[in-house]
Amino acid sequence: MTDATSLYLVRPADYQPTLTWWGHTWRIIGVVAVSALGWAPRVAYQWSEHRWWFAVDLALGVLALAMVMRYRRTHPVLVATITNLMTVVSTTAGGPAVLALVSLSTRRRWKEIVPQTLLTITCMLAGEHVLRAPDEAELTVVDGALFVLIAALVVAWGMYIGSRRELLASWRARALLSEAEQAAHVREAQSAERARIAREMHDVLAHRISAASMYAGALAFRDDLSPEEVKATAQTIQQTSHQALTELREVLGVLRDGPGDADPERPQATAAHVRELIEENRRTGMRIDVHWSLGVNGDLDVDALPAVLGRTVYRCVQESLTNARKHAPASRVRVSVSGEPGRGVDIHVENPLSLAAGQTPPESGFGLVGLAERVALAGGRQVHRTTGGGTFVLAVWLPWQKQTGLAEESGLADE
Repeated sequence: MTDATSLYLVRPADYQPTLTWWGHTWRIIGVVAVSALGWAPRVAYQWSEHRWWFAVDLALGVLALAMVMRYRRTHPVLVATITNLMTVVSTTAGGPAVLALVSLSTRRRWKEIVPQTLLTITCMLAGEHVLRAPDEAELTVVDGALFVLIAALVVAWGMYIGSRRELLASWRARALLSEAEQAAHVREAQSAERARIAREMHDVLAHRISAASMYAGALAFRDDLSPEEVKATAQTIQQTSHQALTELREVLGVLRDGPGDADPERPQATAAHVRELIEENRRTGMRIDVHWSLGVNGDLDVDALPAVLGRTVYRCVQESLTNARKHAPASRVRVSVSGEPGRGVDIHVENPLSLAAGQTPPESGFGLVGLAERVALAGGRQVHRTTGGGTFVLAVWLPWQKQTGLAEESGLADE
């Protein structure tokens, strides 16, 4: 049996609530009230005529109460049987016997309830015969019917409590299962995004390492290079290797599942593909306003972004447009990308919610979960929210480090 299936199999022991001090208190008060109501017509007779009987009746009532409060959940059938038998010789044991029968009935097991109900009725009739004072009237058929009705009401009340507890426990189990499934979906989305990042980094690192290998191989076989050319080539190798290590450090810790995750794929999208992505969405009918402001004076092109940062920017814009297309296809989308080295890149995407959706905010789907994982791995921050005016906003900040560019390609690359 799977864990998910077992959540729905709720047993009586699973939905018995933990009693607080107040839960114990009001049960004791109720038991004492029932016992007092049944003992009231006989207490004066027992005190005046058979004082030993008074003491025995009260002692058995206290014993029955202690037994019910302590053991009615762990040994319900035994406790109900003993307290029912006590009512034959003790009127004060009637209250504990009622509580024991109610507690037994909450288990909703007919093979336990039917015998105990018959025993309860029998003991009530026997107790009336044994404990009846001389001045009390003889039992009648009406009295017998009243005893049957009382026992039926006690059982019905206990079964109602049990069914309500079982229903609440079932709802609780379903909620736990739903939360577990949601958490599993989130982990799956995060894992998928990490695997995609790993595949992208594979392509990038393969390119940089192959370039460094080419320059190093040229140094090993070319003996006609000038000292300046050798120095420039060595600097290029050094900076290319440094860039490869930097990008490798960003992907460390990414877990990949499956043997094919490291296989090369088609060239990965970069920041240069953002404009193409926007135009592609515009051709589908989306209305998109774009504002770019990169660099100190806003004069840098999107191609100036580093490769890793550019891919993250591309994925952020891609997910925001996908989200807008799914939840508000007729709304105008505003995309703003700004930043400069050292300050980072700010991506701000907003779109009004679709009127057809009743101004309900878009669900936080697993695409946003995966995007948050990517942004976190890049050292950035992501926030998505719905404003009071009914506009969905996605805001992302990504770090953009100040780095010196690669050394100019030496004449080696041209030869």
